[in-house]
Amino acid sequence: MLPSNSGESSHAAQGAGRREAPVIDVHAHVVLAGTLGGAGRYGPEILGEADGGPAFRTGAYTFTGVRYEGSAFLDVDVRLAAMDEAGIAYQVLSPNPLTYFHHIEANIAESFCRRHNDLLAELVSGHPDRLGGLAALPMQDPGRAVKELERAVCDLDLLGAAIGTSFGRPLDDPALDPLYAAAVHLDVPLFVHPGFDCVDAPHPDPRLDRFDLELVVGFAAEETLAVATVIYGGVLDRHPQLDLCFSHGGGAAPFLFGRMRRAAQVRPWASPDLAAPGGFEARLGRLWFDCHVHDPRSLALLIDVVGDGRLVAGTNFAGWDQGRPPDDPDLRGRLAANARRLLRLAP
Repeated sequence: MLPSNSGESSHAAQGAGRREAPVIDVHAHVVLAGTLGGAGRYGPEILGEADGGPAFRTGAYTFTGVRYEGSAFLDVDVRLAAMDEAGIAYQVLSPNPLTYFHHIEANIAESFCRRHNDLLAELVSGHPDRLGGLAALPMQDPGRAVKELERAVCDLDLLGAAIGTSFGRPLDDPALDPLYAAAVHLDVPLFVHPGFDCVDAPHPDPRLDRFDLELVVGFAAEETLAVATVIYGGVLDRHPQLDLCFSHGGGAAPFLFGRMRRAAQVRPWASPDLAAPGGFEARLGRLWFDCHVHDPRSLALLIDVVGDGRLVAGTNFAGWDQGRPPDDPDLRGRLAANARRLLRLAP
């Protein structure tokens, strides 16, 4: 568990403000050396330099421009030193979305997830005051996903799970109700983050191939669809104690709030409870969001729409778009307190 003084650091550069407002980073991915090649022909595999820099292959997709070897992704000592420099007291490690493998054969995905979670548990157990972990799940098979979530939490002491937004069925599919019920029973959150369908499934929109639009626009669209689906599809009504945390501030959901609320009020598919005054807002207020949105104006809109009571810090640490926690020490403190509630960490 995160100790109460873990925000303190011997690195003077952090300054008193950061010591007074330690950061709990809920959005940080990890690559585990022992998982390389763990999905057979799908990889994952670190390649040499390619056009655009270092390369990482999963399935039919090659991602360039982010270095894994010798970085915080693979080297825990590099990570801890970089966390100190950034004033991050505690970090929750989740699977690299390139390795969700939500569309491959279920048995291969299950085997990969088990290996990943075993190694992740081993890694974080060596640094329990600085690191926690979220499990990988074979989401293409909800039954296997439930079993792996139970094993990851009960046997490996992981803090919950990270899942993609796309795996062959919508997030409100009744087939997922046992997984949501298991998360509630185990008292753990699910972190929802887009994956790369093009890794192991046909690309959903070839227009996203240019200019890294899969990352820039596609991810935001996926997160927006995910927020809309769980609200409109009644997931929160069927599982009122479920804690879902969405990456990148929920994509475009804060900007589209008014349009999404209007649809809930007037479209014929909306339930009476959802269409009632405040119905959409009440359900949106049940969700959690990280604040990895890159601009103070975007953060201000996010807080204006959803408040800061279920907002947590996120950085995509060491990633292509690594951000920084908010500068306001009071907001940092509130985000850290929220993260403790979300992750069930001791105060």
